[in-house]
Amino acid sequence: MSFPQQRLRRLRQTLAMRALVRETELSTSHLVQPLFVRTGRRQRVPITSLPGQYQFSVDELLHETGDLVRLGIPAVILFGIPAHKDAQASGATGIVPQAIRVLKKEFPDLLVIADVCLCEYMSHGHCGVVKNGRVDNDATLPLLAKVAVAYAQAGADFVAPSDMMDGRVAAIRAALDRAGFPETPIMSYAAKFASAFYGPFREAAGSAPQFGDRKTYQMDCANAEETLREVALDIAEGADIVMIKPALSYQDLVWRVKQQFHVPVAVYNVSGEYAMVKAAARQGWLDERACVMEQLTGLRRAAADIILTYWAKDVAGWLRA
Repeated sequence: MSFPQQRLRRLRQTLAMRALVRETELSTSHLVQPLFVRTGRRQRVPITSLPGQYQFSVDELLHETGDLVRLGIPAVILFGIPAHKDAQASGATGIVPQAIRVLKKEFPDLLVIADVCLCEYMSHGHCGVVKNGRVDNDATLPLLAKVAVAYAQAGADFVAPSDMMDGRVAAIRAALDRAGFPETPIMSYAAKFASAFYGPFREAAGSAPQFGDRKTYQMDCANAEETLREVALDIAEGADIVMIKPALSYQDLVWRVKQQFHVPVAVYNVSGEYAMVKAAARQGWLDERACVMEQLTGLRRAAADIILTYWAKDVAGWLRA
């Protein structure tokens, strides 16, 4: 049929009509709120480059998480800010396990995801063990496995390796199984790109590398076929959910991964993607709420099942309004 018999505008005439035929839904059930936890008490430290986000001591984290639970947000992902850093990332098994235990005791139905990386805890700021000025992939694997087991022992519902070392999913899966956690799932940052959009996070987590960059282990933004290879390897090694990070510039890869592998796919709407909208909204150049809802709906349309976003709390409130 052709115009005038077929008029696609007929189904756009009212809000109710548009909602009736909407193809993609965004709900709180798809959202994960990133949270930064630090040592101390009564600490709620603003993160300058992430307006509206904070580093929380565990007692303040409880208050914040209570708000998230009341809004219906099903999951959080934790990043630790240790009291000290060293070349063995010893702080990785301190503040985050403490926070996990407290959260799971207070909110047993909340899904607590523990990010497994070493950059926040290493004195040099890299995601692995450094030898002779280079990140040593294989020397890092036992340390990542140890941290993942510590998080599972504390009660984490998921462990989420974000380091991009080759073979780390297999190492973590084997360690979890040996330690008696065969049912703890792995949410793998399977395709994590060496992105320019991570800057605010590095302030938030204090994780900027002290020398060089992360381009030898994080991915080149130009590579799509390599993404599929990385995802295939992680699935073969035991990943239950695969993640693509950042989100907005990589929606084509979200779609390709979903179509090829048919597994749950997560995306991380990262700090730079958050900060640039916040900055423009403060100037009155953008409508923050409208932009955020459009972006996150686009991620769902691209086939993302799970969205990690600093806007999770805001979006949950907007959806209730």
